[in-house]
Amino acid sequence: MEMRGGPDRGAPTGSEVRRAREPIASPHAGLLREAIRLAVVNVTEGLGGPFGAVVARDGVVVASGANAVTRTNDPTAHAEVVAIRSACAALGTFQLAGCVVYASCEPCPMCMGALYWARPDALYFAASPADAAAAGFDDAFIWHEFALPEAARSLPIVQLRLDDAHAPFEAWQASTTRIAY
Repeated sequence: MEMRGGPDRGAPTGSEVRRAREPIASPHAGLLREAIRLAVVNVTEGLGGPFGAVVARDGVVVASGANAVTRTNDPTAHAEVVAIRSACAALGTFQLAGCVVYASCEPCPMCMGALYWARPDALYFAASPADAAAAGFDDAFIWHEFALPEAARSLPIVQLRLDDAHAPFEAWQASTTRIAY
């Protein structure tokens, strides 16, 4: 089961922090409907879960993606991540400044993290975490886990203090060819 956000997940999302609702006649509605269409096609053609995403620049689609988790056996192949990867490849960059992302549902914790790393100008989504949970996709567990101390989480998380743990960072800082991100 893919997990998506839920109202009791413990950490606020952008939609909870700032509920900026635009009218249905918003210029963003068409691109958001395209993300929804991709999600529906993904399900009706048996390709994957009910999630779609579009990345646009200046109102023009740069790339899109649909959930491919079960088709590719890749738990990171959520629609938003697929769309981000495709958009970055198409644009030849690792950041999406100047772009807007449209998702059929509020992104899960992983996708939200990917969106922050990709740095688009904005995210618009259609369905709520409660809508996804009602269909069997619920991220409440993950949001709850994030709020717990590491020792109390269901996934053991252990830091081993090795002498060379800082070597990758030292190499990075000494590199004359590094590209900051």
